[in-house]
Amino acid sequence: MRQLPLAIGLETEQDFDAFVVGDNALVVDSLRHAVLPGAPVYLHGPGGVGKTHLLAAWAHQVREQGGRVGWFDAEDPLDWAFDEGWSLIVIDGAERLDPARQHAAFMLFVEAATHGIQVAAAGRLPPVNLEVREDLRTRFGWGPVFAVQPLPEAAVRQVLADEARRRGLRLSPEVLDHLLTHFSRDLGSLMDLLQRLDRFSLAQGRAVTVPLLKKMLAEAPETLE
Repeated sequence: MRQLPLAIGLETEQDFDAFVVGDNALVVDSLRHAVLPGAPVYLHGPGGVGKTHLLAAWAHQVREQGGRVGWFDAEDPLDWAFDEGWSLIVIDGAERLDPARQHAAFMLFVEAATHGIQVAAAGRLPPVNLEVREDLRTRFGWGPVFAVQPLPEAAVRQVLADEARRRGLRLSPEVLDHLLTHFSRDLGSLMDLLQRLDRFSLAQGRAVTVPLLKKMLAEAPETLE
């Protein structure tokens, strides 16, 4: 079991206010106002749309209200020990669960049902398409299932421009075009890239331009294109 993740690129613990809603108002509102315990909740969508952010925001809210959270990722080592003092159990990366972790996840569902604990899970695929054991698949799909939608390009541009202004940077339309054309539109990755670009431009004493961005990537190609 891992510690709760910190916000990606936003330099703060993830919460609902830090999530750019886009077309996901229903899922945000449902999680923010959920009464625990309830039926299991499952989020699905492609990488980078904010599924983990939303789960972490819900976990953060539960902890702020005095509850405790058990967080499990498909890469976490076994054994996945259960604690009846939890208010929320999170299982992230459902499509990556191997047979042993599928069994561990199923047992968490069983214990949660026995002790009246909320379960939330996420994966790239909806429950019906997951290649997991049938009894686990049915539990992933037992309650509300939400498809988390990517942000429209205009919203991504606005978020990047706002964050750049907060940092005292000016992102020209050419730089924004290059970012959105050559890199994943995963907002977390783009915010990390913007943070690197901010530091690099300060070190170089130069304004942010497409040539400066290319120079940074050539000298320290940490960001996947």
